[in-house]
Amino acid sequence: MEKKDYYETLGVDHSAAKDDIKKAYRKLALKYHPDKNKEKGAEEKFKEISEAYAVLYDDEKRKMYDQHGHAGIDQQYTTEDIFRTTDFGDIFRGTGFDFNDIFEQFFGRRSGYTNRSRAPRGNDIRFDIQISLEDAYRGMNTELEVPRTELCETCKGTGARPGSSPKRCATCGGTGQMQVSRRTAFGMFTQISECSKCHGQGTIIENPCSTCRGRGSIQKTRKIEVHIPKGIDDGAHLRLTGQGEHPRGVTQSGDLYVVVHMKEHPVFERRGADLYRKLPISFPQAALGATLSVDSLQGKEKLKIPDGTESGTLFKLKGSGMPKIQGLGYGDLYVLIQVTTPKKLSKRAKLLLEEVERELEYSGETYK
Repeated sequence: MEKKDYYETLGVDHSAAKDDIKKAYRKLALKYHPDKNKEKGAEEKFKEISEAYAVLYDDEKRKMYDQHGHAGIDQQYTTEDIFRTTDFGDIFRGTGFDFNDIFEQFFGRRSGYTNRSRAPRGNDIRFDIQISLEDAYRGMNTELEVPRTELCETCKGTGARPGSSPKRCATCGGTGQMQVSRRTAFGMFTQISECSKCHGQGTIIENPCSTCRGRGSIQKTRKIEVHIPKGIDDGAHLRLTGQGEHPRGVTQSGDLYVVVHMKEHPVFERRGADLYRKLPISFPQAALGATLSVDSLQGKEKLKIPDGTESGTLFKLKGSGMPKIQGLGYGDLYVLIQVTTPKKLSKRAKLLLEEVERELEYSGETYK
């Protein structure tokens, strides 16, 4: 189901201050708290407003959401990441509600607390790419060649040759640890260390896999397809779940983070969803006015230059900028006029300009 706009969910404006966001959330959370509201859908509504608050109250997450919408949040943050730094208990002290218990029930942990008992996972990978402004305007699918550690396909991560299996280490009994106890004057002293025989694995591989040489994992370069959404901006992170490292000994893969960098464009300067460009025009065009054809990312655009336009005038072509990643239309294209002065003039051109100068003086026109 498509998520609602976070600002709409809390009933606040896009320019709302953090205090207003906090007040709006507190009011809605007291209304939909599962201990108070037993109506159907109240629990889902409570989760929805809590997620909106967790994103909009955090400056970094709010900036990411404003730039890239739900796509930016979902690709960069897990559910745990969204709620990790939010202290919901601080909002409701004195109300009689234990919000930490509610969030532990919903998400398996207390708000503002990281569950340290999660199953081990592989390392995340960062992959930087450069794209053009045109690529960001249209959106694109591209294929990345990502080197990573992954489970050996031959032995399925066991490290043992197919048809055989690792044997339990007789030295440590399969625990991977050695425990040495000795009596001292102060009592019994116990020291636990990694098993020197199996190096903490708990198993011994007598017939190692020929592909990975008993390691259970290999280095491999994978071709991974990634979708670059329209309107993506410089520095955006795209998160591909499960496309990171998966060495032996972990239960799940890490994630792949694709960091997007924009190549400098020879014509356009980008500022958010808006584009800026310079347009040189001649003195006669500025003085007499003209209708000119201007290149934009959408194609050719018509721009009317009124007579008497001065250098430095800024015109706006509405909707001719970058697409907004939240699907809210397009930015604008701003055209900065630069009136050019010719370097060389023919004799006739000089005479004509001198005549224009005398005409301006006669008509009372002056230069400032």
